[in-house]
Amino acid sequence: MAPRAPREDRRLTEEQKRRIRQLRSVGYLAGSQSAPAQSGITVYDKSRACDGLNLVVSGHAPKAILMDMSGAKLHAWTCGVFRAWPDFDPTSYYGSNEEALHTYWRRAHVLPNGDLFAMFEGIGLLKLDRDSNVIWRLQNGAHHDLYVAGDGQIYVLTRRAHINPSYNAKSPILEDFVTILDANGREVRTFSVLDSLKRSVYASVLQRLRPAGDILHTNTIELMEHAGRRALQAFAGGTLLLSIRYLDLVCAVDLEKETVVWAKSGLWRRQHQPTLLANGNILVLNNMAGDRISSVFEFDPVSGEERWLYRGDKEHPFYTPTCGSCQRLPNGNTLITESDSGRAFEVTPTKEIVWEYVNPHRAGRDGELIATLFEVVRVEPDFGADWLP
Repeated sequence: MAPRAPREDRRLTEEQKRRIRQLRSVGYLAGSQSAPAQSGITVYDKSRACDGLNLVVSGHAPKAILMDMSGAKLHAWTCGVFRAWPDFDPTSYYGSNEEALHTYWRRAHVLPNGDLFAMFEGIGLLKLDRDSNVIWRLQNGAHHDLYVAGDGQIYVLTRRAHINPSYNAKSPILEDFVTILDANGREVRTFSVLDSLKRSVYASVLQRLRPAGDILHTNTIELMEHAGRRALQAFAGGTLLLSIRYLDLVCAVDLEKETVVWAKSGLWRRQHQPTLLANGNILVLNNMAGDRISSVFEFDPVSGEERWLYRGDKEHPFYTPTCGSCQRLPNGNTLITESDSGRAFEVTPTKEIVWEYVNPHRAGRDGELIATLFEVVRVEPDFGADWLP
């Protein structure tokens, strides 16, 4: 099925239809900063970096690259939107044929057998085999993030630009949903993130929402499958951890009741990528930690106390106003993606940089920009040993 623009209600005004198409285009630039002189692997301390392979998703192309710690490409997957959906029409979908959302993948997730999930921001989700053949495709407004559970189910953020009469009867909103798929891409169920907040004891946070437009901007989803003994009771297995950027909110959603059962704000601004650690703490990227400063920190969700913090310094500044990710590695190091600067780096618990990658790919009309580095994910060293050449 091709991702044509959803059928619009005949009762909508032309201005409402225009705003809906405009909301479908909400996303990120393929690149926003001038390309630096250096690129590739610029730091690699083999004795202290966590060994593994790196899955790279960049704004330069609808592509994911698997590389080793030295930056050598081991494998790549690619699929353009017009191969996935030959009838895709950017103009009818979001009002312009110049928008970049269909020219790159926002997120990718690789499976042990080499299959890979790829996301076109706000458009849909694909599953490819290791040779980039399309296994299935789904136009569901997928955006920002997905999580693949141990049982094969897929938890993905989806969205719809529409008039929601219970929120604003005149102006459209971009409403976020949690969609659960089976391993074959069939929808199991979908529920509204907005509704899960409304029916919770945290409903008062909705007073901070803007009246229309992109009201929540949910940007991370994680199923807490293996919450340890030290984790909060609210983080029991089967609970979702979400990040809602425009509320500066990290929250836990009970999947059975489809309601928020824990929430925290005030420790960050415009955050990304909260993840539950084995010790019961949460690691989160704070995009707006100060004046042109981002940070990654670990905190105790019970007390709210900071347990670890990385902010960069004058020699190694760290700032990404949008996107970004963080991953705690098996050896205790932390892998950080500084998306807007096109940089990923690994720091020790004592905050020393032991590995750094500067995106060699370019964006912009004349290749003058460094391509946005949406995410670098470290996988185990023997990943793909049975199928990689």
